[in-house]
Amino acid sequence: MAVISTAEFRNGAKIELDGEPYTVAEFQHVKPGKGGAFVRTKLKNLRDGRVLERTFRAGEKVEVPDLTYADMQFLYAQGDEYIFMDTSTYDQMPLTREQLGQAVDFMQESLEVKVLFHQGRPIDVEIPNFMELEIVETDPGVRGDTATGGTKPAKLETGAVVKVPLYMEVGERIKVDTRTRTYVERAK
Repeated sequence: MAVISTAEFRNGAKIELDGEPYTVAEFQHVKPGKGGAFVRTKLKNLRDGRVLERTFRAGEKVEVPDLTYADMQFLYAQGDEYIFMDTSTYDQMPLTREQLGQAVDFMQESLEVKVLFHQGRPIDVEIPNFMELEIVETDPGVRGDTATGGTKPAKLETGAVVKVPLYMEVGERIKVDTRTRTYVERAK
């Protein structure tokens, strides 16, 4: 198995500890006046999202996890399972609501996603950072509300709820940042 030295740690680097895949969220090289140098890290578990703080000796080597990505397309939902198709092999694979995490709120038929596999098992789904979606439910806009800068909740076609400006109406298409679940602008 491949290894990585603590000197090669960068934000986003993937490592494996105790058989679990982690990504380096933060790292800091520390050289105290007395004793050996060390690297203080915050690691995010790729399976369940837990954050772990861990200190490594300078130059210590850790394993790199067996991670692969597959381009997949969301086909349909069936109960609590979401069916995806590998775009290169056309194999279909079900994922559960828990495996999708917060991405489940943005699942739309024919959506292209990247599925991250660890040792052949799916552990994460990456959806596009920005999506154009239609507002299907929101309070009606009121004349004169454009100057106040206020917001109101709006339900989108995928079921996600985001805050939009007061003047937005049902049927309008908006651009949403799926990472922060925020309104960006009107869709062009």
